[in-house]
Amino acid sequence: MPDPQHITDILRHLESYLSESLLPFWIQRSVDTEIGGFLTYFDRNGKATGETDKTFLMQIRMLYTMASAHRAGYGGGKCAELAKMGAEFILDHYWDEAHEGWNWIADRHGRVTQRAKIGYGQCFAIYAFSEYHMATGDVRGREAAERTYAAICKHMADTRYGGYLEIMQEDWQPERPGKYGGDRKSMDVHMHMMEALTNMLEMTGQHTYRRRLQEVVDLIIVRMLRPESGTGYIQFTLDFEPLPAILFQVEWGRDAVPEDGLARPLAYTSYGHNVEFAWLLLHAADVLGQPRETYAEVVRRIFDHTAAYGIDYDYGGVYVEGPWDGPTTIHEKQFWQQAEMLVGMLDAYGMFSQERYWGAFENVYRFVFDKYVNMAAGGEWYERLDRQGNPIDDALGHAWKISYHTVRSMIQSIKRLQLLA
Repeated sequence: MPDPQHITDILRHLESYLSESLLPFWIQRSVDTEIGGFLTYFDRNGKATGETDKTFLMQIRMLYTMASAHRAGYGGGKCAELAKMGAEFILDHYWDEAHEGWNWIADRHGRVTQRAKIGYGQCFAIYAFSEYHMATGDVRGREAAERTYAAICKHMADTRYGGYLEIMQEDWQPERPGKYGGDRKSMDVHMHMMEALTNMLEMTGQHTYRRRLQEVVDLIIVRMLRPESGTGYIQFTLDFEPLPAILFQVEWGRDAVPEDGLARPLAYTSYGHNVEFAWLLLHAADVLGQPRETYAEVVRRIFDHTAAYGIDYDYGGVYVEGPWDGPTTIHEKQFWQQAEMLVGMLDAYGMFSQERYWGAFENVYRFVFDKYVNMAAGGEWYERLDRQGNPIDDALGHAWKISYHTVRSMIQSIKRLQLLA
């Protein structure tokens, strides 16, 4: 067992880091004071790059960050002010009145430049607007979340095979197949639908969302996890046959290109997504009113696999991805997997009291603060590092790397450390 004082020391460190560095980084830099909304493009020195496109994901994740920080008691009211400003910019510019749903990219002034309907973004609208309502009481948050849910049920839900479609055109017609994504589904979108529905149930208490949440939980567990290891497949056909994962034409990240330039091997799994799913599943169980032990075997297999293969015990941190049945050969490390691992391994240790989970947490914790966090530039994390911790992509913020993973990781880790302490 870790020494209680050691747990308290880490807790105090994260509390001061979040309050004095990480949140101020975004509060002071990201607000577009001229137009409204947020600009999140920062180089390795924390300086604005001058880029001004406003992706929907950028805006909606900044809304979530500010709302969740205020709800958790941070920011002294400033986060609530910025959440309101961000919500108003989103509501004014991204909703598609003709077809429903949220458009994908706009310019700095909010003029839409990419009208695709991306399932990932629709899920985040539910997640962020419900969080905003719970944080501030603003009825517009609940209305936007419910309006988004209605559009998803009407246009994005797959009534033939179940689950939710991935990438659609402006009018919700499926995109072309192949690299355009019209013939694929992903664990990623369904996991984020799970977290969105968890928030909807927490916000409303309504049985409709309880049923929908349980439905997507069961779908992921039964159809999207590999039976041999309990780890997640990444992409699927529409009827849930696993496929090698490709990068889509429409972007929402800066992931590395697959080794062969085409697709990740079918055997590959994402350590970050697996553990993120595990801790979000446990939170969903809490909101559903179910004992966490209901999903003990599901999450234990994920935690054990990640502790065995995903953690770099030589240099620290967690790898991006690797095969389900052995060590990875891809040794680079991306910021968001580290963020999710901190929360997940604290849940693992809190649930099972096994020291290897605490060891995995502390391994990633040390690597993050030794290698990822650029305190000289304000305290945000680099995008991607090599195995030894040297920056490969040294951006602190861009169209897809925002505050969501890092701030949420700190808020959620602090909550868990408080219980352990």
